Amino acid sequence: MIDSIQLHINLDKLTDGEIEEMVKLGILTENNQLKEYVYPPIHSERPPIFKYAVHAPDVINEAYNYKKPSSFSRALRFDFGGYKVLLISGTASVNNQGKPEHIGDFKAQTWRTYRNITNLLQAEGMSWHDVVRTTNYLRDIERDYTEFNKIRTSFFQWLELDPLPASTGIQSRLCWETLLVEIEAIAICK
Repeated sequence: MIDSIQLHINLDKLTDGEIEEMVKLGILTENNQLKEYVYPPIHSERPPIFKYAVHAPDVINEAYNYKKPSSFSRALRFDFGGYKVLLISGTASVNNQGKPEHIGDFKAQTWRTYRNITNLLQAEGMSWHDVVRTTNYLRDIERDYTEFNKIRTSFFQWLELDPLPASTGIQSRLCWETLLVEIEAIAICK
């Protein structure tokens, strides 16, 4: 753990505010040295819920494999009393090489995003019929929402989804300038 922090954080260039917060988090000592991580005592009594990272390497790569790694899982699965819950991170038109697909083509990016999510669902034996919620981020919601809604409606009708997932649409700057749409999803099944 300490080595990975050293790879991404230059301890010689921390601001006073960073030092203060990292000391309070227990990452640094009072004299700005890295501390060894100690597993919280609460987890000796109650282990954390077991989580499984979900992968669909044929269509989308893992964010930590990017040239500039990003620290999140594409999706996490966990089990709740006989139910499987899948939390799919914000997913966009990215290929298995970590490159954006269909730059400038909003409609193609939307379809590629649906394909990436479909493959993440399939990796856990799930489908869009198990999706209970989506959060949809559009770079320019005023310009693109009508087309987005046409594609989403067509896709969901083709899938014969009934009822439809709960959903929210948000205008947002996405992590790369080339990305025009990103979708998060939550799926549940037995």
